[in-house]
Order: sequence, then C-alpha cells, then structure tokens
Amino acid sequence: MATAVAAKNIKDLVFEWEGKDKNGKIVRGEMRAGGEAMVSASLRRQGILTTKVKKRRLSGGRAIKQKDIAVFTRQLATMMKAGVPLIQSFDIVARGSSNPKLTRLLNDIRSDVETGTSLSSAFRKHPLYFDALYCNLVEAGEAGGILEALLDRPAIYQEKTMAIKNKIKSALIYPVAVMVVAFVVVAIIMIFVIPAFKDVFSSFGADLPAPTLFVIAMSEIFVKYWYLIFGGIGFGIYFFLESWKRSPRMQKAMDRLLLRVPVFGDLVNKSCIARWTRTLSTMFAAGVPLVEALDSVGGASGNAVFAEATEQIQKDVSTGSALTTSMQTTGVFPTMVIQMCAIGEESGALDQMLGKAAEFYEDEVDEAVKGLSSLMEPFIIVILGVLIGGIVVSMYLPIFKLGRSSDARPMDALALQGLLTPRRWRCSGCASAAS
Repeated sequence: MATAVAAKNIKDLVFEWEGKDKNGKIVRGEMRAGGEAMVSASLRRQGILTTKVKKRRLSGGRAIKQKDIAVFTRQLATMMKAGVPLIQSFDIVARGSSNPKLTRLLNDIRSDVETGTSLSSAFRKHPLYFDALYCNLVEAGEAGGILEALLDRPAIYQEKTMAIKNKIKSALIYPVAVMVVAFVVVAIIMIFVIPAFKDVFSSFGADLPAPTLFVIAMSEIFVKYWYLIFGGIGFGIYFFLESWKRSPRMQKAMDRLLLRVPVFGDLVNKSCIARWTRTLSTMFAAGVPLVEALDSVGGASGNAVFAEATEQIQKDVSTGSALTTSMQTTGVFPTMVIQMCAIGEESGALDQMLGKAAEFYEDEVDEAVKGLSSLMEPFIIVILGVLIGGIVVSMYLPIFKLGRSSDARPMDALALQGLLTPRRWRCSGCASAAS
C-alpha cells in the first residue's frame, strides 16, 4: 500500500530545470521523473549540465474522458500524416491540452517511447484510457509500417461510438429530468400543501371521499418519513448502479432486460449491433486476424448478451466454422447483418460489408432516437397530468361535495365560504349577520 501511494505521488510531480548546453548557452525546461537525480542523469546524457532542479506539483485537473482520447487520437493522426515525428507530435498535443491529467498521461507515453518502448506497448500500460481494440490497431499499424494511416481508424471508431452514446443519452436526459422534477413537485405538495387542506377539512365535520383520504394518508407518510423516503430512494439508486457496475450477474440480467424493454429495447439493440459491426470492421480492415479481432468486439458492443454471443462465435471460428454460420447460431444478429457478412466472406470484402452494416444501423439509431423523443413527450405529459391532476381533484372533491349538499350544516357552509371567499371581500355586516 505504501509503495502504491509513493508511486502515485511521484507520478504527480514534475521538475523544472535550468542548465547549460555544450555551447554554454543557458537552457530551461521541465521533466517528469522519479527524483532530482534522475533529472540530472537524463539531462547529462543529452549533454546538458544542470545548475538548478526544482520539483513542482501539477494541479489535479478534471478526469480524462473518452472525448479527450478521441481528440488526441485525431490530432496525432493528423500530425503524423503531415510528417511530424511521433515524439514531437506528443509534445505538441501535450502542450496544447488544457487538462493537466491528460498532459501527464501523454508525457508518460512519450517517455516510454523515448526509451525504446513501442507505441502500442506504451498504450497498453494505461488500459483505463486505451482498450484492447485501440492497442491492437496501433500494434497492427506499427507492424505494417502504416501507423499514420491506421491511426485514423481508432479516431473514426471513437467518434462514431461517442456519437451513438451521446444520441442515446440525449434521448434519456429529457424524460429523466422531467420525472425528477415531477417527484420533487409531488413531494413539496405532499409535505407542505396537503397538510393545509387537511386542517380546513377537519372543520367540515363531514365524511371525506376515498380519494381525498388516500391523498391525505400519503401526505402523512411523506411528512412523517420524508427523510427515509428521500434517503431510501437515493441509496436504492446508488446501490442499483453500483451493483450493475460491479456484479457480472447483475450486468447480464440488466442487459437482457434492456433488450426486451418495449420501444427502448429496440434502440439499445440497434446501437449494440452498430458498435459490434463497426468494431469488427475496423479491426479486420487493419489486418488483425478474425479470431484475435473477436477478442475486442464483444466488450466493445457494450452488452453482455452480445459479449456472450461473440465468445461463442470466436470458439466456432477457431475450430473452422464460417463467421456467418456462427453468427446465425447465436440467434442475436438480424438477417440483414448475417447476409451482408456472408456476401463479404464470399467476395473477400468482409470489412467493407461490415462497415456498410454499421452505417445502416447508425442511421437506424438516429431515427430511433428521434422517434423515441417524439413518443416520450406526450407519454410524459399524460403521466404528469394524471399524477398532478389526480392530486388536485382529490383535494377539491370535498369542496364540490359540500357545495352540492343541500343538507350541509351551517358550520360546514361557513367553512366552505371561508375557504372559497377571499377575506377582503367579506364585509363586517355580513360577518355580524352570519354570527
């Protein structure tokens, strides 16, 4: 534990140095290293005599997201296509980054490459940011001497994947936000508004309708146990998300359930197929053998059902079965994808056919998101109308009942008049006559 903490502290330090080069010219710079002695030794090998070394702790910065990695990949691919050397490309991207954590990550990778480590091996040291698919594509580019061309593929893949994720998130943000606001509004009504009506109704002395009694009972529960309700909901959501994240059984069960949910399940299914075909197309086009490419495809789909199907396909393909036959056996993939794969296998253009299938299902995701958004709006309006309208009608039913009752007691009539008539409209003569 102590070693891990120490390593983390070292990783967060950089050293500012000053020295003289072989010509006696004063030079300055900064370097990330494990200590001042390592900085001096590294500079000495470069022919620089250090005169001052001072360590500086970098600020934490925000977390590195997939968007940051996608932008870095696109920048790296563009600069390498323009003929900029790899090390210099890393320097340019690191200096242009506004996120200190990303800068440190790129400096780590650059240092590894400077010491002779291959770029793919340097990426594999950071699996949190560079998955197996990314590293395999870079490794294939290094082996074939076409790294600058193949870097386009992970950049395109990440951009396409992020686009699908953002579209699904955009379809979910609106209904989730409306539901949260609706719950807060209902809670405020239950805790603060309904008790005021309850005090007025208690002076009527008449039997209240069943819907009103139910709403008042719910209000009493909210008032008495509001901390348990809010705490229980918050803890339940947190426990559910953590279980979904950490438990494989929970992940498989939820992934199967998501594919069966009406309307939304079709969107999830199409997005998984789009990511599956896009990943396999990218890997196969880069020259990665099919069996090895399938290692990364299942996890990239983002669904346990497709991951299990991919494992079965990999086993079948490794024993000599055709890809199309294996895909058909799983029962997960639609007929169109299977037929396009069959045509791709026969014509030797499997990567192109998979790419076309990916484009088709990416367009299908776009249309599904638009349809889901237009469908959710009236559905949410109906739910809110029934919920809020039901509460309002339930609380005004006693008033309507007393207004229609011909044998209402004088005290009930006065209570009704006091509830419905503003105080400033009642004159003193009316009040004395009533008394």
